[in-house]
Amino acid sequence: MSIIAPDEPLLAMRGAMERELVDRLLPFWMNVAADERHGGFVGAIAGDGTRDLDAPKGCILNARLLWTFSAAYRVLGGDRLRQEADRALTSFVSQFVDPSYGGVFWMVDATGRPSDERKHIYAQAFAIYALAEYHRATGGGGAEEASLRDAVSLFRLIEAHAHDHAHGGYEEAFSRAWQRLDDVRLSDVDASERKSMNTHLHLLEAYTNLWRVWPNADLRERLAELVGLFVETIVNSERGTLIGFFDADWTPKANAVSFGHDIEASWLLVEAADVLGHSELRRRAVLAADRLASAVLSSGVDTVHGGVFTERRGDAIDTDKEWWPQAEGIVGLLAAHERTGSRAYADAALATWQFVERHVRDVERGEWHRRVSRDGDVRPGWEKVGPWKCPYHNARACLEVMARIGVAPTATDTRANRAPDGITTPAALSSFRTT
Repeated sequence: MSIIAPDEPLLAMRGAMERELVDRLLPFWMNVAADERHGGFVGAIAGDGTRDLDAPKGCILNARLLWTFSAAYRVLGGDRLRQEADRALTSFVSQFVDPSYGGVFWMVDATGRPSDERKHIYAQAFAIYALAEYHRATGGGGAEEASLRDAVSLFRLIEAHAHDHAHGGYEEAFSRAWQRLDDVRLSDVDASERKSMNTHLHLLEAYTNLWRVWPNADLRERLAELVGLFVETIVNSERGTLIGFFDADWTPKANAVSFGHDIEASWLLVEAADVLGHSELRRRAVLAADRLASAVLSSGVDTVHGGVFTERRGDAIDTDKEWWPQAEGIVGLLAAHERTGSRAYADAALATWQFVERHVRDVERGEWHRRVSRDGDVRPGWEKVGPWKCPYHNARACLEVMARIGVAPTATDTRANRAPDGITTPAALSSFRTT
């Protein structure tokens, strides 16, 4: 990752996104979302702020929370963030890790008992991503070393049960005892196909993060395989879009375009090639990433209101804007600006953040609205917290922008000094206290 030479608009965005992370996003999840009865975090909060203390808890939400607090602690420091990362680790391991067969459950009830024992590889990937980040943030010894052992154990389980040695890539879902399932859907809107872009994308980021703390030869081989699958198969080179689903032998099975996934993959793909340090693989990854980013810029970015559209099916575009494509759009467009020098990408990233500031941030209750219309009206009925609604995309976007846009620290406002005060002062937290 290179550091962008900042101009005034980019510096303003960086400062605003750092304040969003420190003063609003992290306090919301530390306070409003905390589960004081059973530990960890509540499973559901409605758009109006109503907490459902009896809601089941999803593995994806909780793994992403562990990653968020670990990454925030790594970048910002401070005792409070370390405590939150420790709390997230304790609740995740105690509630989601299967002590009998290994791996992580898809869902537990409000008290932490397994309610859906399926082993989705998508969920195993996020567990690796989070556990590796905790180790990366805290170093070795004690629970920190155990987190790395758990991440490596999950890698071994995935490789033993899910890797397709004949065609490459990975199967999608298994029973508790690791028998392959026929219905492998992550949600009702997904296709039940043998392989998906989405699972492979998040294995890519998980293995990238694991490689940072555990540079193992087998892991390197599999991460290189994943990068190769994206540049050769998952990215449709003619259209510059990702293919969503495949048969076992990688025959394409779907043609919908998810703009959020396309722009997210563009920067994660280059990141993976960068950590591997393979120049030819990186060259091919950059070509694929540039195709993805160019296609999103031309057809997925709203040039009228700002922001990133949801998806395209055929000629029909869903112009609503969910919270997560906005976050990934900011990062991916900024990364494309880094790679190409094109100001059009930087301007699109700025316009996306401005749309978020005006319409997606929930100024009254904290966090971001899940879904708004093209011009920014909040769509009713969507949750603030749920199995999929989490801080991983938007908190990561803030951290990525802080890392990518250079700023010289001062003696009174460094990252290490600002964060603990910003997080622990009553002014930063008063709007998010639970009652």
